[in-house]
Amino acid sequence: MTGAASGLIFGALFGVLLQKARVARYEKQVGCLRLLDMTIVKFMFSAVLTGMVAIYALRDLGADRIQVLPTVLGANAVGGFVFGLGWPLLGYCPGTAFAALGEGHHDAFYGMLGMLCGAAFFAEIFPALENNLLACGFFGPLTLPQVLHVNAWVIIVPFVAAGVLFLRWLERKGL
Repeated sequence: MTGAASGLIFGALFGVLLQKARVARYEKQVGCLRLLDMTIVKFMFSAVLTGMVAIYALRDLGADRIQVLPTVLGANAVGGFVFGLGWPLLGYCPGTAFAALGEGHHDAFYGMLGMLCGAAFFAEIFPALENNLLACGFFGPLTLPQVLHVNAWVIIVPFVAAGVLFLRWLERKGL
């Protein structure tokens, strides 16, 4: 299967799961931003936990071609700022905007249009930022197991266990 085909299939599956979890609903988005409804946090955190286990299991089986992207603190800070500003302004994060549009929420289209304009703007200013702000804090392709000089599973197992306990705690709190 080609990368584009597998991306399309997994993207569609993710979209279905977003819709089934009802995380593309405006009230869920606002509830998450106000820390009153943790449905989105639980959905995304469980996806992160599942992905972490799957990626390292595939790596150990020799069935992956995953490349770790470089750690660049400047780029992460700028991206986090833009994401943190855009989500409450739009009422959707990028993934849920696509799901919301698929559900017929036409306001998501304007947000997606804004994302495209933002991406075009970033592409234009990238050469000016590439060697200064976006290079600040460049550490290359780095993972936590590499930093700690341990096997990845020494990090994954306790992280997943703590994650499951955290998700259960959120459920018990009714969040």
